[in-house]
Amino acid sequence: MNPNTTTEYRDLPLAVLTESTTNPRRIYDNAALKELAESIRVQGVLSPLLVRPLNERGFEIIAGARRYRAAKMADAETVPVRIVNLTDAEAMEAALVENLIRADVHPMEEANGFRALLNLEEPKYSIEQIAARTGKTPAFVASRLKLTELAPVVVDAFYREEIGTGHALLLAKLQPAQQEEALSACYQEQYGSNNKSKRTLLPVRNLQQWIEHNILLELASAPFSKTDARLVPEAGSCVDCPKRTGHNKLLFADMGTGQKDSCSDPKCYAAKLDAHIRQTIAAKPKLVQISTAYGPTKDGSATVPRNKYVEIHSEKPTNPKQRDWPEYKTCKFTTEAIVTEGSEKGELRRICSNPDCPIHHARKQRTTADAVIKAEQEKRRREEALAQTTGLRVLKAIGEAVPVRLMKRDLLFVVERLAAVLDERRLAIILRQHGIGKPTSAADASAKLLVSFLRKSDEGTLGRLLVEVAILQTAHSPNDSSKALREAADYYKVDVAAITSKVK
Repeated sequence: MNPNTTTEYRDLPLAVLTESTTNPRRIYDNAALKELAESIRVQGVLSPLLVRPLNERGFEIIAGARRYRAAKMADAETVPVRIVNLTDAEAMEAALVENLIRADVHPMEEANGFRALLNLEEPKYSIEQIAARTGKTPAFVASRLKLTELAPVVVDAFYREEIGTGHALLLAKLQPAQQEEALSACYQEQYGSNNKSKRTLLPVRNLQQWIEHNILLELASAPFSKTDARLVPEAGSCVDCPKRTGHNKLLFADMGTGQKDSCSDPKCYAAKLDAHIRQTIAAKPKLVQISTAYGPTKDGSATVPRNKYVEIHSEKPTNPKQRDWPEYKTCKFTTEAIVTEGSEKGELRRICSNPDCPIHHARKQRTTADAVIKAEQEKRRREEALAQTTGLRVLKAIGEAVPVRLMKRDLLFVVERLAAVLDERRLAIILRQHGIGKPTSAADASAKLLVSFLRKSDEGTLGRLLVEVAILQTAHSPNDSSKALREAADYYKVDVAAITSKVK
């Protein structure tokens, strides 16, 4: 019997079997192997291994490496096999498909297996064909394939189970340069009473929100042409770019319905922004370059800093005072400018940068009253900038201090502050809803009754009150009230029809 021409079932010694190098499985749970080995000692190997002949006395395991390893642990001499004649390509295909349909394969092994199938020359696979062969969806296969582009540090963290599959799939959507930075956003450092830090893995939604706020760049507001493939030739147009969330629906399907069409490659976005600025200045050599950032510009830069020009607002004044502000007036020196530094980079503006302009830069011509107005405007701008920056940082610090799971004191803090802005009508609804009673005197006001009730309530009651107050607070009219209740009922899967019927 020639093993190279025969296909059959029989028992083979373990010594003539070797594992395939194309097997996507790289992780074997030792405890599970020992459990399987014990089963083999009692019942033997119940399911034959799939093998192919390599030579007269050697066979390669196509599927069944785990059973083979367990059989060795059980000191079995032979195992049942199914011998099939396969080419190298057929053997790889069979090994990959056989292993990828198993439930205990690590997602990275699954990803590498899908990638190996996609790279086969013969037979040629598409994502849809791989999905059909392995019983997965095309979106699942596409997201798993993206895992093969993870940075090594992320792969290591994934194998060590320091991040979950959901975190890894989100990180894989990013460019390698952003993955390491985003990896640190997966955790929160918490310090105990002994000043020792403990790293906590945050939910996937936290990472998703971090990516949306720090990585993704909304394309609708981009000043450059999204259809111009020649702007940055190596990048092509944004329309056909797989790094655009709206283009690659398979990859970015889980970014949320509220997420607008965005670029996931900040480096490419910045390159197109710089190219757009160069192109615009080349077409309009007289265009003034300005900065919207605070502080001085770079040495030798042709960019005009923000304290050397006045931007002319295109919208009309909203109140009588604004009519006297220089920002709402035009002059003969008004010219077009492009932002080359700052947050609005690439956008066009109308400005006056002439220091002799009597309207926008009238130092000599201005009266003392004008100087006072300017000082007040500058003070207002500084105060607004200071208040905004301080507020953002305080809000961030508060957000970072909020635990992953809200405790009773956190719920009490939120509910008390929301309840404080309820009017008497809404307060009465809450009091009646929870049987708190009515105030007996002016001193025993509704608000005081509610606060007293809140501070004695448990977490469950506080959580319920938080939702109820939020619904009441968002309802500004009878129509709003119905809408708010309807949305809340849909979210919490409340059967409104049944309740309505019962009330009738």
